Amino acid sequence: MESKWGKLLLWILTAAILGGSVWALYATGFFEAAGSQEKLGEYIARCAPWSHLAYFGIQLASVVIAPIPSNLTAAAGAYLFGLWPSFLLTWGAVALGSAIVFGLARALGQGFVGQFVSEKASGKYLDVIRRKRDVFLALAFLFPFFPDDILCILAGLTDISFKRFFLLVAVFRPWGLLVSCAVGSATVAIPWWGMALLGALGLAAFLLAMKYGDKLEDAVMKRLDKK
Repeated sequence: MESKWGKLLLWILTAAILGGSVWALYATGFFEAAGSQEKLGEYIARCAPWSHLAYFGIQLASVVIAPIPSNLTAAAGAYLFGLWPSFLLTWGAVALGSAIVFGLARALGQGFVGQFVSEKASGKYLDVIRRKRDVFLALAFLFPFFPDDILCILAGLTDISFKRFFLLVAVFRPWGLLVSCAVGSATVAIPWWGMALLGALGLAAFLLAMKYGDKLEDAVMKRLDKK
């Protein structure tokens, strides 16, 4: 009974926080500004002297309250704050947000997940997360064409430990955000053909890892067992 009431309380608290966050973003004009990097930069700048904190909150919301394009907000933050401050803020916010949605999915179960993830997406990704787990999550976090936030929620329904999940998030999620921050800060300018090449190479690496990932993982584990 205590568990049932505790779960209900968590549901109410979660709904209140998420609902309040969405209202605050709407009331302050965030969703109107989110259409372009320039308007988004102006929105963040208006929050001075708390612009860094506002930026962190927006990046956190981009994970917990989908869909908010975190790569777009990363680029806007980099334009305002520079490469490394924006990257570190983004990395921290995304890691925290990933941990939050993972924990909520694990605590509240399918009912919570169903509010954010469609049946089609759940059917498409949940089984492969369960079967390939570390290999799939690592590569999906590494490459920009997978719905990272949805995968974090779905991972909460699997048997992966929180420690292992968070390690994958901390190691593999930051790299796409780093590229976005680098582009936004004008530190790196990647032409369209360069982005296409990176995407093709990433897709090839992903497909190879999905096909041979289990064999590679088994080989590494056997080698470690011998030591």
